[in-house]
Amino acid sequence: MLNVTIITIAIFLGIIGIIGCVLPVIPGPPISWAGMMVLYFWGSGTNSSGDPMSTRLLIIWLVITIAVTILDYLVPSYLTKKSGGSTYASRGALAGLFIGLIFFPPFGIVIGPMAGAFLCEIIFGKKTAGQSIVPALGAFAGFICGTGLKLIASGMMMYYIFVYIR
Repeated sequence: MLNVTIITIAIFLGIIGIIGCVLPVIPGPPISWAGMMVLYFWGSGTNSSGDPMSTRLLIIWLVITIAVTILDYLVPSYLTKKSGGSTYASRGALAGLFIGLIFFPPFGIVIGPMAGAFLCEIIFGKKTAGQSIVPALGAFAGFICGTGLKLIASGMMMYYIFVYIR
């Protein structure tokens, strides 16, 4: 009974982690990593070769989780600035993300950063609409890249959760 509970918790954490990659209020990769940790400490699973999950694998995925989480915050700002956006556009993208999430879920998560960067460039950066669209698209590209990185990492951790369930 305990093993079934541990397996259920690990799979649940993996699924919540994947969902958290898209919803910015849930830290996706750290929750997925917690699912792996549950199997490591309390599960008795092995892979197809009969080997238990190693400490090395858990540490490698911890480092990847930390890196992906940090990059998720840096990539949108970087791509916004690389596309000609000012600090206003970067801050607007972040504000738009949260406003979109709260008032227009689930599409606000995608549209919010673009709208926030666009509007802040126009209002505070004193740029024209034509000048503001490129940084807005940069903010969108940054959001997509950050989300993609998180989804890949959490998906791979979910894979390892399944591999070590036996």
